[in-house]
Amino acid sequence: MRADRVFAYGAAAGLIGDLLLGDPRRGHPVAGFGRAAARAEDLLWRDHRGWGALHTLVCAGGAGGAAALTARAVRGRPALAVALTAAATWSVVGGTSLAREARAVGGALAAGDIEAARERLPHLCGRDPQALDGPGLARAVVESVAENTSDAVVGALVWGAIGGVPGLVGFRAVNTLDAMVGHRSPRYLRYGWASARLDDLAGWPGARLTAALAVAAGGRPREAARVWRSDAGRHPSPNAGPVEASFAGALGVRLGGTLAYGGRVEHRPVLGGEHGREVRVTDIERAVRLSRRVSVLALAVCAAGRIAMGRRAG
Repeated sequence: MRADRVFAYGAAAGLIGDLLLGDPRRGHPVAGFGRAAARAEDLLWRDHRGWGALHTLVCAGGAGGAAALTARAVRGRPALAVALTAAATWSVVGGTSLAREARAVGGALAAGDIEAARERLPHLCGRDPQALDGPGLARAVVESVAENTSDAVVGALVWGAIGGVPGLVGFRAVNTLDAMVGHRSPRYLRYGWASARLDDLAGWPGARLTAALAVAAGGRPREAARVWRSDAGRHPSPNAGPVEASFAGALGVRLGGTLAYGGRVEHRPVLGGEHGREVRVTDIERAVRLSRRVSVLALAVCAAGRIAMGRRAG
């Protein structure tokens, strides 16, 4: 079986596994990688970009290298290669967990339990929940669903189509490192610089594909495309901007504004403000459904792209 079809079959099986089963309950490989990266940070941390770059190279390079060796070991054995691709896809995508956590916050808000919603929000994103009221919590959930659709599903599938199992694993490693050390805190401003920049590069194609598919699947294609075009560049993140803007337009809501992260307040531009309304609790479920449609379409696009590349190479 050709490598392009191995990816197509394996990625489909892995995404179905995530949809049906969610994340692995025990021994999650991403959690194991996070623990190993934290131990490496304990050994390597210095308030210096060079040491942070070494940390990124050791962790992301080690994960990608191990995946490449494993993939090489099953080369020429189609059933094992498909199974490995399926297992890797299931391990690195997180669409079902994303939907579960979003719905948990939405359910608490629908029941009028703001404190329960605030308690649940950190499972989904790094916002300071105590600074948010009901509409602010709902907006934070929708923004996180949009951004994590790219980070937790589409970006991984894009790099899987490009690089197979090493691409899947390498992308998740880079994305995890960014979440751990890539934020602008005093400890990580220099040490996390390399991880943050590498995550920006790795996330670029997945973010644009996510935005394009949100335009196609959101039911308001003209408005989603308009908000993407007009507002995405105002967002401080080169990848979150297109994704959040297209979701805002597709859902007809306003995203962005004042945010709080661990006591640090950010005033971000509003996305979709010209025609969008304030986010409501019911928009959380709409965002989850849009995320699911985008994920399925991304699988189809990435599998087709991989097959097309294989035909050209053949």
